[in-house]
Amino acid sequence: MERNDILDTRSLFRRPRPKDDAVSQRTTGPNHSGPAPEGAPRQDDYTALKAELHGRMISELQEEGLLGLSPEDLESAVRDWVDALLQTESLPLNQSEQERLARELSEEATGLGPLSPLVLDPAITDILVNRYDQVFVERFGKLEQVNVRFADNDHLLRMIERLAVASGRRIDQSSPMVDLRLPDGSRMNATIPPVSIDGPTLSIRRFGRNRLRSVDVLKLRMLSPAMWTFLSTAVRTRQNVLLSGGTGAGKSTLLGILAESIPEDERVVTIEDTAELTLDQEHVVRLETRPPNAEGTGRLTARDLLINSLRMRPSRIILGEVRAGEALDMLQAMNTGHEGGLCTVHANSTRDALARLETMVLMAGADLPSRAIREQITSALDLVVHVRRFEDGVRRIASISEVTGLEAGTPLLQDLFVYRPQGSQEGRLMGRFEATGIVPQFVHALRAAGESFPLETFSAPAAEGDRGR
Repeated sequence: MERNDILDTRSLFRRPRPKDDAVSQRTTGPNHSGPAPEGAPRQDDYTALKAELHGRMISELQEEGLLGLSPEDLESAVRDWVDALLQTESLPLNQSEQERLARELSEEATGLGPLSPLVLDPAITDILVNRYDQVFVERFGKLEQVNVRFADNDHLLRMIERLAVASGRRIDQSSPMVDLRLPDGSRMNATIPPVSIDGPTLSIRRFGRNRLRSVDVLKLRMLSPAMWTFLSTAVRTRQNVLLSGGTGAGKSTLLGILAESIPEDERVVTIEDTAELTLDQEHVVRLETRPPNAEGTGRLTARDLLINSLRMRPSRIILGEVRAGEALDMLQAMNTGHEGGLCTVHANSTRDALARLETMVLMAGADLPSRAIREQITSALDLVVHVRRFEDGVRRIASISEVTGLEAGTPLLQDLFVYRPQGSQEGRLMGRFEATGIVPQFVHALRAAGESFPLETFSAPAAEGDRGR
């Protein structure tokens, strides 16, 4: 990159200086309480300078095609750019302020800028930017506003564009929405005008540096030991499982936990809109959908990937979320030898999940009667697990149901395990996980085949040790 064409920014500080005592009140930083050194810029001058330099830096790095580099290489390129800037131009900054400027510009180019401190907080699961000066986070299931802001809408927009370019995605007036995966595995959604009226918006769903495992969710009382024993056996013995729940209920987390029970010698193919799953197995193929390019072509949907995965000799297919017509192909695969499938769907209950599947099969364009679709659903699925975020912000499995067949055109479900709330204490919901006493059909088949399974797992009510916090 040529460094000699850097524009002069000293004009930012050519404004007339007031000649009254107010000069002694200028500060060089948000925490500075004494008089500013002679010639040092005020905080609003520093903010304006940094915003100007940030815009130029991003523009030049993008022109040179450097925004798609690895974080380490990009940070090195930013450092070179800042060093050249400081050598070429006489900025009204002392040594410590120059170091601060270099550090903050590097964070702006390689990280999330003003949001970087929030990313370091392990208690934060969602970061929500409604506009440049309004940022909310979710901690322990509760939303709260934080004292973090961007300089202006352009500052927020530049960061969104940089993240999109680095991920091989695009966001502009013709394509004002983007979904992407950040380097740490977090999922990001952004919108820009004209879709979002008040300016750019940003939503980041964080999954933590270390994913939760079965031992962690047992400690957190997301489910009981008896429920985990049952679900792990169901996955290992190739039962088809559908996970349902609302947004942020913990479906993806539970999906990854259940995948722990897949044997190591099986070939697993995962299909997701934004790749989030991290599996322990060695033999894993990860597929991710792709939006259309600038010419409006090249789009790959979950249905395209699912159809293609059937030619990849999969032992298991994990579909991150069923949203549309891929529901039909998923059911067809489960009914034609591809057993042990795992997938999720947005729904408010296990029965609503089956109704949504029926609707999404119709979205595939297949002119099928309702009864034929329901027969496909009941034949393909063995279990429906509903996970829910309760009033206290804690995610728990609300019910595990078995799909037993079709009667009078209606799919039959029987609850095997349920969570029963029993009041609250200090804002924490108290309750217990209970087995209903029903033994599922596949357990009878396992025992008939000579595999042992403790029937006391389904004894009702649940043991005292299964009490939820």
